[in-house]
Amino acid sequence: MKRLLCTLTLILLSGATASGEDEGFKSLFDGETLEGWKAPDMSYWSVEEGAITAQSTEQNPCTLNQFLVWQGGDVADFELKAKFRLADNKGNSGIQFRSRIGSDGMGVGYQADILPGGAWCGALADEYTGRETLMVPNGHKTVVDTDGTRTCTKVSEPISLRKPGEWNDYHISARGRHMILKINGHVTAEFIDNDEKEFDPSGILALQLRSGPPMKVQFKEILLKQIP
Repeated sequence: MKRLLCTLTLILLSGATASGEDEGFKSLFDGETLEGWKAPDMSYWSVEEGAITAQSTEQNPCTLNQFLVWQGGDVADFELKAKFRLADNKGNSGIQFRSRIGSDGMGVGYQADILPGGAWCGALADEYTGRETLMVPNGHKTVVDTDGTRTCTKVSEPISLRKPGEWNDYHISARGRHMILKINGHVTAEFIDNDEKEFDPSGILALQLRSGPPMKVQFKEILLKQIP
């Protein structure tokens, strides 16, 4: 009897912990449709195997970066969790946050980068703002002073994605000027943006399909917690 009670207690505690970890998170994707998401050209976007799928092919090449924008409005301080994978671990993608879509259709602002490995895997980029694009390489921490001076320090060894076909976990945290990116539980980039002119406190969320050779990227279990 005591053993049974102990087992039940552990199960209940485990459930409470799991629900506590997800408290405040809202699903942005229903697993079946692209409801709540929109792109200028939807021909690249679909739902396959319960995942948002972006694909370019020889027949439908991607010559300009494409962005699927969440229609829930601008987001300021938040945490975002998502699973993603690159087909055959090839290609280039990312998650735009605190961004905007420029008149040319390009995503402008912060991006959590997605590549198989190297400096850009899990990096924090600052896309098309006029600043250094690779703001925080994989395994680094960057602090930008009020005058725009950038100090970048290596803090860990760069990571790579899991084997082709396996899902990876992205965790993006943005609180004020402090941003942290994690892939598969490892911190890949930390950024403190004190730049008085260039800091973006809020903006859209969007998924990217990068221009270039044919590729395929998928996203699922996209969860957002907005922080007051």
